[in-house]
Amino acid sequence: MYPEELVAPMREDLTSVGFEELKTAEAVEQHLTDHSGTTLLVVNSVCGCAAGAARPGVKMAVDKSEKKPSHLATVFAGVDAEAVQKAREFTLPYPPSSPSIALFKDGELAHFVERHHIEGRSAEMIADHLVQVFDEFC
Repeated sequence: MYPEELVAPMREDLTSVGFEELKTAEAVEQHLTDHSGTTLLVVNSVCGCAAGAARPGVKMAVDKSEKKPSHLATVFAGVDAEAVQKAREFTLPYPPSSPSIALFKDGELAHFVERHHIEGRSAEMIADHLVQVFDEFC
């Protein structure tokens, strides 16, 4: 597990723009089963592709898209292990991936962006992709 002092700014990068942190398996389960509409769930990470592409891309997409997810949520890989494990159960059949970005519609996985679709891409590319996803599902 990473020390909280290290991850706090990375958590805040998303929570400061409205993402709800889900820190327990119960919180993930409740959120994804009790909310109707769409939920954008970011599996946050300390890696460089999270800092350089995933988090900025997600924030850009939410900011510039006309259609937006109903709910924004995040779990942190390497920190909130039980929450991440539960989130990964909802993203099956995809293998564990962090960072990653999932869009759920009425609790069902509608779209998933794995780490290998984030690495090597710019934040703008991630944002443009997510805007298209929002247009289709939100």
